[in-house]
Order: sequence, then structure tokens, then C-alpha cells
Amino acid sequence: MMKSTAWLGGIDDRLRQQLVFLIEADRLKNVIRGNRISDGSRRENTAEHSWHLALFAMVLQEHAVGPVNILRVVQMLLLHDLVEIECGDTPLFDPRRATQAEQERLAAEKLFGMLPADQGGPLRALWEEFEEAATADARFAKALDRLQPILLNHVVGGGTWIDYDVDETRERSMTERIAEGSPTLWAAAETVFADAVANGWLRPPTQQ
Repeated sequence: MMKSTAWLGGIDDRLRQQLVFLIEADRLKNVIRGNRISDGSRRENTAEHSWHLALFAMVLQEHAVGPVNILRVVQMLLLHDLVEIECGDTPLFDPRRATQAEQERLAAEKLFGMLPADQGGPLRALWEEFEEAATADARFAKALDRLQPILLNHVVGGGTWIDYDVDETRERSMTERIAEGSPTLWAAAETVFADAVANGWLRPPTQQ
């Protein structure tokens, strides 16, 4: 829970709301994800994940399907997991993901509601756009959000693939939307899957 912000009482109301929101956002540093960082020494926190994705967007924007507004993509990636302050992280392969949408909606309402309405409304809309993935910007942002854990799982020798006993068929079903944002990045992911299977970090495809 956030500590008292009464000490901000003497500040202009608009600025006070903005500072309270930003202080609350600092809690994202305490939300631990399933993925390990690249040296395998610990799991990443969600704030680190969001920063890393913003960097992915800047570096990989040339591989997006069609033109994208990279500023909007970066904004979505910095905002997309802010709700985890309230809900915590739910790994991609965790069965609890089936019930998380409503919890995240309520969290978004609370968190973006802390800002002045003319800021909170547009930021909430960006968060919803990412969730719906109906625009080119959002599809590219979603692709990056799926790609980053794949790379981290590979460099640490399995990561959450081993934790959740994942096979290639399941991994593909959970991440194939990468192709909607970037066929090039999906092809790269497929190369990673093949190597991970060869190394025993990802189980071979399920036999039909």
C-alpha cells in the first residue's frame, strides 16, 4: 500500500495527482515475473520488463508490419503491465490467466483514475488499445511482449518452459500472434524454438 502523501498537500492539485500516480507506479519494481534476466541470476521485475520492451520497440521498429507510430508503441509498452501493481504477474502458461481480465480492468480504472482526467483517459485508452490488439501499433507492441520472454527463456537454458513443462506446440499456440505484428520476428522466434528443442529446453511438438 502507498504511504501517506499528505506532504504533497501544499502542491497544486494537478501536479499533486501526477506525482501521486508516479510514486504509485514505482511499486511496479516490486512485481516479480516468471522470466529470469539474461544471466540467470534472478527473475526480472515488471518495471524492468517494460523498459526492456520499450528498447525492443526502438531497435526493432523496422520489422513491424506496415508503418507504426513508434512513440505510441513505446507508450503502450510502458503502460501495458502497470495493472500488475494491483494484480501481480500471471505467467503466460499459468492457468490463472483465464480469470485475470476483469481484475486488470478494475486495476486500470483505479490506477489511471489517479491522474487528471485529461491524462488518465488517454492513457487508459492506450492500455485498452494494447489489450484489444486491433491496430498496427498494438499488434507490434503485442509481438514484442511475446518475443522478449522467448529470448530470455532461451539464453537461460529453458526458464519458464522448464518451470511449466512446455512443449513446442503449446509455446507456438501462445506466441504465434507475433506474426501479426512482424512475420520477420516470428521467423526469428521459430529459429529459437528449434534450437531450444534441440537442446532439450523446450519439449518437442505434441504428436497429433
